[in-house]
Amino acid sequence: EVQLVESGGGLVQAGGSLRLSCAVSGVTFDDYAIGWFRQAPGKEREGVSCIAGSDGRTFVADSVEGRFTISSDNAKNTVNLQMNSLELEDTAVYYCAADPYGCNFFTLSNWGDYWGQGAQVTVSS
Repeated sequence: EVQLVESGGGLVQAGGSLRLSCAVSGVTFDDYAIGWFRQAPGKEREGVSCIAGSDGRTFVADSVEGRFTISSDNAKNTVNLQMNSLELEDTAVYYCAADPYGCNFFTLSNWGDYWGQGAQVTVSS
């Protein structure tokens, strides 16, 4: 069974850092791009960052550029999202998703064949 599991969420003060991880199983890891999305109550889902399989190409949304960094550990079938300089507006449920067609169409609403359960990130003042 294909499974994506997020970990590393929690409560952090503004200006602090968190590191999210997405563990992928049930698929050939190198054949899939992995994306991070977030959704806050009452707001639309937002694509945050994407890393494109074995070639390592990345996409980062303007809203988090310079603060968030995506990386992959192919040996562990894991994608990480390092979140620094967190702001109150970063509070959301963060989801990882897998898609075989890379990051070129990451911003389309139908991107993502498989999804994780989500991890809560709460930034406090």
